[in-house]
Amino acid sequence: MSPESKKLFNIIILGVSFMFIFTAFQTCGNIAQTVITNLNNTDFHGSGYTSMSVIYGVFSASNLVSPSVVAIVGPQLSMVVSGIFYSLYIAVFIQPATWTFYTASVFIGIAAAVLWTAQGNCLTVNSDENTIGRNSGVFWALLQSSLFFGNLYIYFAWQGKTHISESDRRTVFIALTVISLVGTVLFFLIRKQEDTEAPGEEDSANEILGDSSSAENKMARAVAAFKKSIKLSFTKEIMLLSVTTAYTGLELTFFSGVYGTCIGAVNRFGSEEKSLIGLSGIFIGVGEILGGGLFGLLSKNSRFGRNPVVMLGIVVHFIAFYLIFFNMPNDAPIASMEGTDDVAYMIPSKEVAIFCSFLLGLGDSCFNTQLLSILGFLYSEDSAPAFAIFKFVQSICAAVAYFYSNYFLLQWQLLIMVVVGFFGTITFFTVEWEAAAALAARGSDYSSI
Repeated sequence: MSPESKKLFNIIILGVSFMFIFTAFQTCGNIAQTVITNLNNTDFHGSGYTSMSVIYGVFSASNLVSPSVVAIVGPQLSMVVSGIFYSLYIAVFIQPATWTFYTASVFIGIAAAVLWTAQGNCLTVNSDENTIGRNSGVFWALLQSSLFFGNLYIYFAWQGKTHISESDRRTVFIALTVISLVGTVLFFLIRKQEDTEAPGEEDSANEILGDSSSAENKMARAVAAFKKSIKLSFTKEIMLLSVTTAYTGLELTFFSGVYGTCIGAVNRFGSEEKSLIGLSGIFIGVGEILGGGLFGLLSKNSRFGRNPVVMLGIVVHFIAFYLIFFNMPNDAPIASMEGTDDVAYMIPSKEVAIFCSFLLGLGDSCFNTQLLSILGFLYSEDSAPAFAIFKFVQSICAAVAYFYSNYFLLQWQLLIMVVVGFFGTITFFTVEWEAAAALAARGSDYSSI
C-alpha cells in the first residue's frame, strides 16, 4: 500500500470511528431533554440544556491545554481515552442520577477537547494542500452519517409514543453505549505517522506528533504547544475565522439540541411528535452527508475556492430560519412536559419541519467542511493548536447558546444566529481571499485547495 493510500485509509478509519461515537452521542443529545422531561424519578433534577452548557463550557476551557495533552500522549491514545469518556456519559442515562449526570458532563467536556484536537492533528498530518479539501469532506460525510443511523432507530422505536417509559430509555441508551465503545476500539486501526509518512516528511511529522524518547521532550512539547496556541489566538486570520466558528457553535446547539426539542413539544403534531425527533435527526444527517460528500468530491475541481460553499451555507440556513420562524411556536424550546398548543404564523407542518432539518444539516456541512479545510491549509505545521482554538471558540459559543436556550423564545434564538452568521460569512470571505492571494504568490493552482 502506497503512503498516500495509507493516509486515505487513516482518514476513512478516523471518519468511521467518529461515526460510531457520534451516532451514540448526537442521538443522545437530540433526545436528552425529551427523555429527561419524561422521567418519573422525582429525585432527578437535571436539565439536558444545562448539561450541554456544562459540557461545552468545560470543552472550551479544556482546549487551552488539549494540544499539550495530545503532544504528550499522542493523537491515537488521546482519541481512545476520550472515546471511553463519551461512552460513560451515555451510560449515565441508563439509570440517571443528578450528580452522575453533571459529573459526567464535566468529564466529557474535557474528553471532547482532547478528542477534537487529536482529530484535527490526525486529519492534517494525513493530508497535504492538494488533499485537505477532499479529506475534510470525506471525514465530515462519514462523521455526519452518525445522525442518520441513531435517529432512524429513534424514529421507529418511538413511533406513536407520547411518553418515554423507563424500559424505552434503558434499551436506547444501552444500545448507544455499546455503539460508542465500538467506535472507540476502531481508533486502534489508525496507522501511526511513521508508518504513513513519505521520505522527507519525517521532520514535520516529528514536529507535530513528536517521538516518545523522554519525559523531558514530552514536557517541552507540551509547553511549546501551549505557547503556540496562545500565539496563534492573536493572529489576524484566527481572529477573523473565530467569528465564523462562533456561528457554527450557535447553530450546532440549535440543530443538535434545541430544534429536536421544539419538534417534540408541538402538540399539533399529534402522536408522531416524539418519533418526529428521530426523523428530524435523520434528515439533518442526510443534509450533512450530502454536503460533506459533495464538497469533498468537488474540492479539487472548484475554480473559486471555498467562498461559494460558505455562501451556499448561509443562504440555506437563512431559508431554514425563516421557515422555522413561520412554522414553530415561539415557546417550543422552553415548553413543559405537556408541550405547547400555540401556533406561529401557520399551522405547524411536519413536512416543513423535516425539510428545515435537511436545510440545517446541509448548511452546517458547508461551514464545517470549509473551516476544516482552510485551517488544515493555513496551519499545516501547527495543526493541533489551530484546531484547539477552533474548538475553543465553537464550544464556548455552544455553551452560551445551550444556556440561553433555557430561557429565550424561538424568535430571539433565530435572530442571534442570523446576525452572527452574516458577519461570520464576511470574515470567512476575507480570510479566503487572503489565502488565495498567498497561494497565487507562491505560483500554486488555486483550484487545488
